[in-house]
Amino acid sequence: MRAIALIAAACFASLALAQLRTIPADAKRARMSHVEERIVQLDGKREMLAPGAQIRDTDNRIIVPNALPANSLVKYRRDAGGAVHDVWILTPKEAAQR
Repeated sequence: MRAIALIAAACFASLALAQLRTIPADAKRARMSHVEERIVQLDGKREMLAPGAQIRDTDNRIIVPNALPANSLVKYRRDAGGAVHDVWILTPKEAAQR
């Protein structure tokens, strides 16, 4: 009985890891690097991150801005005020899709 429970738990854990993420169709593609505090460089231009901005790594985990690898290929969206709000670092598979 205990072995069955462990197998079931392992199956559910692997399903959670295989979770697909959805990047909205209106997200734009760019190269992004962290500069300082809430400032990032987006395709060579300095931009502000919105308050509450979320940067997601290739495993879909939220990371702090200074953990953003330099020159990362990302998709991003802006908030109503024009600041960068949602960022997804692209996996190699996502990057190949254009």
